[in-house]
Amino acid sequence: MIKDKAFLEKISQFCLDKAKNLGATDCEIAVGNSISESISYRNKQVEQSDRSDNFSIGLTTYMGNKKSNVSSSNIKKDDISALIERCIAMTKITPEDKYSSMPKESFLAKKDISLNLFDKTELDNDYKINFLQEIEEEAFSNSKITNSNGCSFSEAKSNFILTNSLGFSKGYETSMFSAGCAVVAEDKGLMETDYEYSTKRFSNELLNSKKIGSSAANRAVRRLNAKKIKSTKIPVIFDKRISKSLLSSFAGAISGSAFSRGTTFLKKKLKKEVFSSSINIFDDPLIEKGLGSQPFDSEGVTSNKLCLVENGKLQNIFLDTYNSNILGVETNGRSGGSTNLYFENGKNTLKEMIQAQKKALYITDLIGRGSDTITGDYSVGASGILIENGELGYAVNEITIAGNLLDMYKNLDLANDLELTYATNAPSIIINQMTIAGK
Repeated sequence: MIKDKAFLEKISQFCLDKAKNLGATDCEIAVGNSISESISYRNKQVEQSDRSDNFSIGLTTYMGNKKSNVSSSNIKKDDISALIERCIAMTKITPEDKYSSMPKESFLAKKDISLNLFDKTELDNDYKINFLQEIEEEAFSNSKITNSNGCSFSEAKSNFILTNSLGFSKGYETSMFSAGCAVVAEDKGLMETDYEYSTKRFSNELLNSKKIGSSAANRAVRRLNAKKIKSTKIPVIFDKRISKSLLSSFAGAISGSAFSRGTTFLKKKLKKEVFSSSINIFDDPLIEKGLGSQPFDSEGVTSNKLCLVENGKLQNIFLDTYNSNILGVETNGRSGGSTNLYFENGKNTLKEMIQAQKKALYITDLIGRGSDTITGDYSVGASGILIENGELGYAVNEITIAGNLLDMYKNLDLANDLELTYATNAPSIIINQMTIAGK
């Protein structure tokens, strides 16, 4: 059982009182407990079973514009006292930073908002093992699946309290259930692997075990007999499972720290057109059961839905208190970064998008992280399927796709198949032209 609110509050209040008594002008304490269990299964056998029970204390103390922080997993009273004393001692010798401050009290969350993020269900090991067995059996029902790279089922639950010297003290419980597998397909001595997984706040909303198995198998088989293609420049369609990586790169480029340091290729693009006029991007922390949902950010600032890109123009960036102080603006409750980040849906179906292409690539997998948020350069290994005359053809591998993110953003269009499956979400995406490095 995870520690309850009263237990966490008792520790946080002890830390707050002691830090103030030792001379802190302000302080912030995050106290949390998390429990996770996981089972790995491969070729009809349980390979590994793990359980962890973690406790964490994070303390930040201020003396005017001096700031320092410490953390520990030890909850013994004497050790916590020593931790606080150490933090205060560090703060005294830390150089002043005029931008270091607590958030304004008026920005802190006042209301308790329930986003339905916690599932009380406790699944026993027999259930999890049976679920994994069904995944693997379904995958092996495909005659071209010859081996398993492993299946896993994990369950994680956590509770935390954030307390500060401005009178804020709130927290909430979360849960996360994940299941997935990776399998090997073989044909004529050639092998390919692919995967499928599902992650949800509530266990009963996980993708059906047989669907996970069949999807992993079908994806692996689809990659068999892949061919190399010559280097060229053609349109590229990103499958929605991997198209979110483009949005993740965008999120990194619009962080408050990147803007305050000037280390982003978008540093001069605020309030200017970055995408085509049909593109809208939102970050919404208040989606019920969302994997990135939160009623307040890691500073206690109220979280609200934020329009980042409206009709192609960059309207907002992710701001915490420190970087908003540097930039001379107000925080928008994004200490910790994005929450539930997504492109607004496009108009055309993926099928229509594919049918409109004379020759293009449908990318189903990316290898490595190939975006540079300082320069905007983009280059990543990939595999997928060649599109010819509006139809999916043969599998393609050992290619690199490259471009510049600014050019890619301006030539980007969206399908209408958005699903809020992850914390960062995108529909299928087409970029009208990219450089393909092949044989």
